[in-house]
Amino acid sequence: MRANTIKYETFASGAPRNAPRLATSLTLAAMSLGYGVVQLDVTIVNTALDAMGKTLGGGVAELQWVVSAYTIAFAAFILTAGALGDRIGAKRIFIAGFAIFTAASLACALSPNAIVLIGARLVQGLAAAILVPNSLALLNHAYPDDRARGRAVAVWAAGASLALTAGPFVGGALITLVGWRAIFLVNLPIGVAGLWLSWRYATETTRARSREIDLPGQLAAIGALGALAGAIIEAGALGWDHPAVIAAFVTSAILAALFVWREASTEQPMLPLSLFSHRLFTLTTIVGLLVNVAIYGLIFVLSLYFQRINGLSAWWTGLAFVPMMGAVLPVNLLAPRLAERIGPCPIIVAGACISALGCLGLVWIEAGTSYPAIFAQMIAISSGLGLLVPPLTSTMLGSVEKARSGIAAGVLNATRQTGSVLGVALFGSLVASDRAFMSGLHQSLIISAAVLLLAAGVIGLGVTARARDM
Repeated sequence: MRANTIKYETFASGAPRNAPRLATSLTLAAMSLGYGVVQLDVTIVNTALDAMGKTLGGGVAELQWVVSAYTIAFAAFILTAGALGDRIGAKRIFIAGFAIFTAASLACALSPNAIVLIGARLVQGLAAAILVPNSLALLNHAYPDDRARGRAVAVWAAGASLALTAGPFVGGALITLVGWRAIFLVNLPIGVAGLWLSWRYATETTRARSREIDLPGQLAAIGALGALAGAIIEAGALGWDHPAVIAAFVTSAILAALFVWREASTEQPMLPLSLFSHRLFTLTTIVGLLVNVAIYGLIFVLSLYFQRINGLSAWWTGLAFVPMMGAVLPVNLLAPRLAERIGPCPIIVAGACISALGCLGLVWIEAGTSYPAIFAQMIAISSGLGLLVPPLTSTMLGSVEKARSGIAAGVLNATRQTGSVLGVALFGSLVASDRAFMSGLHQSLIISAAVLLLAAGVIGLGVTARARDM
């Protein structure tokens, strides 16, 4: 056998299961583009919030919906998207997701008003939910060897981290040079490249036609999360005791109860509740939710603080976030080594506490506070995040049987995105009024610190209790 090829296995379609190394490398490139563009749109939008608000009109609530529409669809649909890939074929679904994401990005760029933009962002989020689990499925198919797959997944994750880091900088540059619509147009060449590489080089996965789609559970999940986010967002403008806000909270509770009932009674649930019988799985799920509430809600309000309160341009706002985002990647690489020496749970606790201290260090912030005065605190917040995410993920995956690791990863992604939705909704409601912006920012920082310390307590005390029970 030639050195530059990998052993072939005949696939059901007649195509080789493992293509030559060039094809597998280009498959990896396509999957990395898919995950990368999803992560890029998480952070690139934050630098454009002020510019979008000035062009399209509307207040903080509309800007919250621009961010939250994406994450609501992402969080609510990601588990079904994985099942859809199992049933129809991951390649088909991945290509469809990339096409939808690219078309939705164009719609975002051409949006004449905030309502159209929010709708297009919702479609973008749905496509993002399709891209993430199916990109992993295709990587798993392209790299059957465990070691090769591990390296491929590391590249896939590193590319996403790079996109997440580059988002504010790229967004600031594009907004300054071209305008805010360019942050969505940049997705078009990425989409075209990803579509062509996927179509040309990725090999289709085996279709499991018996895999059912839990449509009632899916609709209940979308309704429950959307109603909850809407209640929190609108509470900032209408008040927490407004009838519409109360009705949205009640609707969310009813739909959440229906979702749990459905998942407990159906034979093929989108979220197997039996997973939560594993203590570590439950604990890491709660921590993932809490951490994203704290971090991503804070990023949203800090973006508005830099632009609306301190008067920074989109360019300088993007630069302000680069060190914060850039600190995540090197700490991500350090975290697994520390976890091997000390244990994953102490590292998770340490990461949450470091981020909490960074939040508390910013509580004194005021209008006009210089960037150097808050630089160290921002680095602490992001470093803590970078420290806890890898051991959190590995601990969750290791808490369940290997055969269920895919659904466990989907639950973690869905939970973390749900945390992002709730964080943006809650903190955005606190800074909805320009007159009360700074007091709302201070409250957001205190809540973030408290939530992060709660996350540290959940995993720390939970693991201690588990050790006593053994």
